Amino acid sequence: MSDHHLAAATRVVTLGRQARRPGAGVNAPLELSSTYIADGPVNYARAGNPTWSAFEEALGSLEGGDALVFASGMGAVSAALSLVEHQGPVVVPAHAYNGTTALLDDLEKSGAVRVRRVYVDDDRAIRDALRGAAMLWVESPTNPMLEVVDIGPLCKAARDLGVLTVCDNTFATPLVQRPLELGADVVLHSVTKYLSGHSDVILGALVTPTTDRGRALHERLARHRLLHGAIAGPAETWLALRGLRTLHLRVERATANAAELARRLEDHPVVKRVRYPGFGAIIAVEVRGKAEGAERVAAGTKIWTHSTSLGGVESQLERRRRHEAEPATVPKGLLRLSVGVEDVDDLWRDLDRALTASREGS
Repeated sequence: MSDHHLAAATRVVTLGRQARRPGAGVNAPLELSSTYIADGPVNYARAGNPTWSAFEEALGSLEGGDALVFASGMGAVSAALSLVEHQGPVVVPAHAYNGTTALLDDLEKSGAVRVRRVYVDDDRAIRDALRGAAMLWVESPTNPMLEVVDIGPLCKAARDLGVLTVCDNTFATPLVQRPLELGADVVLHSVTKYLSGHSDVILGALVTPTTDRGRALHERLARHRLLHGAIAGPAETWLALRGLRTLHLRVERATANAAELARRLEDHPVVKRVRYPGFGAIIAVEVRGKAEGAERVAAGTKIWTHSTSLGGVESQLERRRRHEAEPATVPKGLLRLSVGVEDVDDLWRDLDRALTASREGS
């Protein structure tokens, strides 16, 4: 039965399950085997696993393409960048996930690629940078500055110039935007974050369109996974599929919490600026007192967890400039807030108390 007529909230629950027959399990099986009996579709688990297939079916449907699961988000990033020919120029936002930018820096130093950094609010600079480029890397919203770009026109401009577009859709999730429908060639996810949603697995994924062009990219990416060994553990993939079942509920609740907290933070005397794109569950706030003030806030919460990640059911916060890889244009006092599914008033009281105490301790 085709699933295209079903809402995303239904698909996250129903896809990637076993065929309905008497005695069959409701859930997809966890296949723990490194090898398979000869003459079947797969003979060795580096090439495939039924648990992978179940997860890839569900995610592929949500994004409107064909999915591949990887051992980590960085494994997926590395595979996507393998599509760039030697010394090909890559256009990337000045503010992007620092793992991606750090890998691009390493590749540039080795002569593998050339990097063209652009500010996403400078449309002319982006279009100039696309001339002669091999790949456009898109984040919307960007990490951690939460800048939003109009993906469709960018993808069209890139396609007109023969430039491949990769869109990191980790923050938005396919419940908010589907970049393949907007013209992207590859969609990337850190499955660790919202898709799995419980801070208990490390996984990544790539999704390509179901067109001839998309299938050719899918084959190249699958071969990269096979030969470079960035394969997902079946247990982690099974957990990610289980987490995916509640994606719509978690995103709905976390987004509602984030919108309310962003509204309240606008009037807080310790907050200089609130960055919230109007969707999703990530907020960035610039705190008075710069780095020291932001660190006091992060250390002062009781419900919010001071940690390096996002997208879990628990609310998390961190000063991003504590990481050397973050560019100097990220304010020293910027806190990235990943809003979870707790009671919004409890989250506010905890955050308000930490913000107020940070000023008193200065």
